[in-house]
This record gives sequence, structure tokens and C-alpha cells, in this order.
Amino acid sequence: MTGVNLKNVVKRYGETQVIHGIDLDIADGEFCVFVGPSGCGKSTLLRMIAGLEETTEGQMFIGDQDVTHIDPSLRGVAMVFQTYALYPHMTVAENMGFGLRMNGVPKAEIKEKVGKASDILKLGDYLKRKPKALSGGQRQRVAIGRAIVRGPDVFLFDEPLSNLDAELRVEMRVEIARLHHEIGATMIYVTHDQVEAMTMADKIVVLRDGRIEQVGAPLELYRNPDNKFVAGFIGSPSMNFMECTVSDGQAAHAALQAPVANPAIPKDAQAVTMGVRPEHLTIVAGSGMNVELTEALGGVSYAYLRASDGTRLIVEERGDERSKIGDTVDVEFEPYRAMFFDANTGVRLR
Repeated sequence: MTGVNLKNVVKRYGETQVIHGIDLDIADGEFCVFVGPSGCGKSTLLRMIAGLEETTEGQMFIGDQDVTHIDPSLRGVAMVFQTYALYPHMTVAENMGFGLRMNGVPKAEIKEKVGKASDILKLGDYLKRKPKALSGGQRQRVAIGRAIVRGPDVFLFDEPLSNLDAELRVEMRVEIARLHHEIGATMIYVTHDQVEAMTMADKIVVLRDGRIEQVGAPLELYRNPDNKFVAGFIGSPSMNFMECTVSDGQAAHAALQAPVANPAIPKDAQAVTMGVRPEHLTIVAGSGMNVELTEALGGVSYAYLRASDGTRLIVEERGDERSKIGDTVDVEFEPYRAMFFDANTGVRLR
């Protein structure tokens, strides 16, 4: 078993603490994604698992081994970085087998492992090429292949797709997901792109300011966020938020209102934040909001609305009839779709 277990892990740089007591279990064979905004600590945490950053406090286990303070080379991990870090004077095959050659592995064994990895990654036709003759996606596959030939217990990916264009990112997401299915190894993947997280992960860890906000399966976080931060971060476009005051069992706002059936929310006078996702709103005839912008993406469009009080909403539209810039409209939704959050703490009220 080669899961990863973190127990009250802390990281400090001098007096500055950047990782605050992380507890996390990643199961054997699980694809776990660390996601969060820039500066949230996700790459630092990954580098701590790799041994490239020292752990200040706490314990870290890979399988049954306490790896908290052991050398990175002894942890049984392989890391794929944002930059490809390929040797330009070496061929694809030489790049993939370089680490094994430095460790004195016999040539025949290196050739066999490189051959198997190239078959998995569809690099067989490129083994004699040098990096300059490859596309960005092919170079990233070579970097992944270099990790595969080492036969690690755990793969670590640090934003490996951020240098690729949009089409290649989609292609490589599929490749990495397929690779995980085929190899079955434990994989930990860092990204700031929640779309990558949602489409690839078995488990998502949402981080903010060096702390875990929520851990769960992608759809679990989407449908049942613990707080306003997670609700706004998971989902694209982001959830719409409106500041409301509860009165007579209604959460009222200039743009819309919803009955409050949740017993955790007082019936009167409490300020709450109401959240509704773009796909749960419907544009109807009216004059309460102006359409400021529309994004037509083919099968779906997003209308950006502005209410009289300045509130902005994003509404997902499908079908043949869609709103246009300059239209005046209203919106409606099924009240049970609304989520409510404490206006001060952001904690979900439920």
C-alpha cells in the first residue's frame, strides 16, 4: 500500500508560517488534486511531500514509511514540473532513461522500461528525436515518461499543463487521466485551474492561506460546499453571491428573493449571503436587470447581468433563444437551489 498520510504538517520560513497543521489521507491509487488560488500553499505542500522542502513540524508517511526527514531519493516519488526540464542535447529515449543510467541500472533494463513507458505515452515514433523537434505536449509526455521509468510509488505533478495552449491542455488532461487508469499509481496533482481539478480528480483538496478549506470528491464539493470560498472557487463560471437580509421567512435582494426553509437561519433580521449557480438561474421577460455582456460558446452562452443596485449576476443560457447585449430582463430560479452563508464568516448555513 502506497498511500500518503500527513499528520499536523507545518511549514515555516523563519517567523512566517505558510502551512498550518495539515492533516490529510490520500488512499493508495487515488488521484488527488491540490487546488486553490496563487499563494495558498499547494506547491509548497507538494514539495514537502517530495522532500524538496523541509517539514518544520508534524509527520509525513508514504505507505508505512515515515519520510518526514529522509532524502527525496529514498521516498519512492517522482515529480513532473511545470517546466519540462529536458536535456536539449539528448534524445527522447536518453532523457527518459537518464535517471536510471545515473543510478547504474543496466542498459537492457533501461531500454525495456523506456520502451514500455513510450508505449503508454505513444512516444515510440519520437525516441530518436531531440526536444527541439517536439511540440509542447510531446515534451510534457517525455517529462512524464521520465517519471514513469523510475517506477515510483507516488507521482507528483506541479502544474504540468500551465505552459500549454488551451487545446493541448485538454489533450494532456485526457492523457494523464488515462495514464492514471492504466498504471493505477497514487498521483498528487497541483493546479490553480479548478476545471482541471474537477475533470481529473478522485479527491480534491481546496487550500487557502496554507489551510485546508474542504476535502471531497469533485461533485461533492460542487453540490455541497462547506463555505462561501469553496462554493465560489469550485465551478466555472463562479457561483453568484448576493447579500440579503432575512425578513418574514424570505431572503430578499434587489435582484431576487427566496424563501428560507433552513431552521439554522433565523426567520428575521439576520444578514446572510445567498448563492445561486449560473445554471440554476433562468432569464425571463422583465426590466429589473440589464444585459451587459454575453459570451456565446456554442452549445451554451453566459449572460452577464447588472441590477439597479449594481449587483452583477452570471446566467447560463441554452437553446436557440438567448439574450443580447442591451436587453432588459429579470431572472428566476427554483428556491431550493439557493445556498446560504453566514455574511461575516462565510460558513455555510445548513
